[in-house]
Amino acid sequence: MSLVTKIGDHEVRIGGRLVRIARLEAEKYLFCDDPEAIIARLKATGGADLFTFLQRVSEPQQKFSFPMEWDNFAAIPITSFEEWWNKQIGFKARNKAKQAEKKGIAIREVPFSAQLVRGIWEIYNETPVRQGRRFPHYGKDYDTVYREEATFLENSVFIGAYDGESLIGFIKLVHDQTRAQAGLMNIVSMLRHRDKAPTNGLVAHAVRACASRGIRHLVYSNFAYGKKQKSGLSDFKERNAFVRVDVPRYYVPLTARGAIALRLGMHRRLVDHLPESVMGRLRGWREQWYSRRFQSAEAL
Repeated sequence: MSLVTKIGDHEVRIGGRLVRIARLEAEKYLFCDDPEAIIARLKATGGADLFTFLQRVSEPQQKFSFPMEWDNFAAIPITSFEEWWNKQIGFKARNKAKQAEKKGIAIREVPFSAQLVRGIWEIYNETPVRQGRRFPHYGKDYDTVYREEATFLENSVFIGAYDGESLIGFIKLVHDQTRAQAGLMNIVSMLRHRDKAPTNGLVAHAVRACASRGIRHLVYSNFAYGKKQKSGLSDFKERNAFVRVDVPRYYVPLTARGAIALRLGMHRRLVDHLPESVMGRLRGWREQWYSRRFQSAEAL
């Protein structure tokens, strides 16, 4: 069970069983420039053993003296849309991005609205499996999707891919407080329209949206996850000129339990301690199981 508490301008989520870890509710999208204030409040109120936070892509050097480990982002460095389009991506990625327009797909920024959420809800409920794993948004009702998509609206840009009047793909782009970077909080397209390459077109429009706002980095979560270095998703990121940027992730003990947990490596998930050879086999078995159960094709 986890809980969300308000500390200053930040929402902080506390979760975990043996070790209660606090982190920004929108970490990877919003950042804390004054971690000492959050740390002091967490120590005073109790309930958490560790506080973890990241630095921005634009700040890859260690700024604080807290215990840290290296984490990473997948990021496109942006100077202009033309620079990305002509020099950073290859011709295959460009052709994919052009494919949506050739097939009549219109991609544009759209305001947040009930109509937009209805289209997102339909995309989410198209299939229970994506990329070989259970899709966490499948089966959610409209009201739940509305509440989730309505978060961080003051920092959000929505981009939709439309086949006529039907939404077939979308991006929720969330920029940080300084507009140094923007992250793809959601990027999902309908599987039955993948021949039109809406996801590639959406990424291109996201780069354009960042460039027009002076945002210098477009982030798509992590480049590598734990020991897993390559996947279909990482290949997609590379083709679209995302590169790995390592940044400090800090772990600040708030209690004696937190200090001991950090020394013993208990702040990491159990799967992070398993070798990649084992994890690769487990992922393969999971994909086979989901494939048999849901008979759903994979798509990016």
